[in-house]
Amino acid sequence: MTIKGKVWKFADHINTDDIISARYLNTTDPAELASHCMETIVPDFVKKISKGDIIVAGENFGCGSSREHAPISIKNCGISAVIAKSFARIFLRNAINIGLPIIEITYAEQFSQGDFLEIDLENGLIINHTNGHRYDFIKYPDFLQQIIKSGGLISWVKEKYTK
Repeated sequence: MTIKGKVWKFADHINTDDIISARYLNTTDPAELASHCMETIVPDFVKKISKGDIIVAGENFGCGSSREHAPISIKNCGISAVIAKSFARIFLRNAINIGLPIIEITYAEQFSQGDFLEIDLENGLIINHTNGHRYDFIKYPDFLQQIIKSGGLISWVKEKYTK
């Protein structure tokens, strides 16, 4: 699976309330959640991004609440992947469960706002087409790649066990 998109750069410790404000948690509608993604940090974020863009952040991305609303809002607003130095454990699990690719790397600061990246999930490779640099990362095990390709854990289970 290959992902291509422009970088949207964020700092360390982006919490779930930064991703989707608690005032919108009275809904589980993915489109409604997506329409408010990251708006407390970047007003009109969802109007500025293009489908397929990539969030790059520092340490502890997704800290805070254990709710799935945060990765759902990211995925459904059109962001194709999140790259960070580290993720809150529950955010990592929730992201995989809904089929949002996340990549943990120690060198996230080497990417800049607006860089155009190509991510090869199957081979653990990121190509920065803006500066020509290539970066390796630890690729997902096969079963996690299958979950992401299926669009999340529920879709994967349906595909695997209802045939």
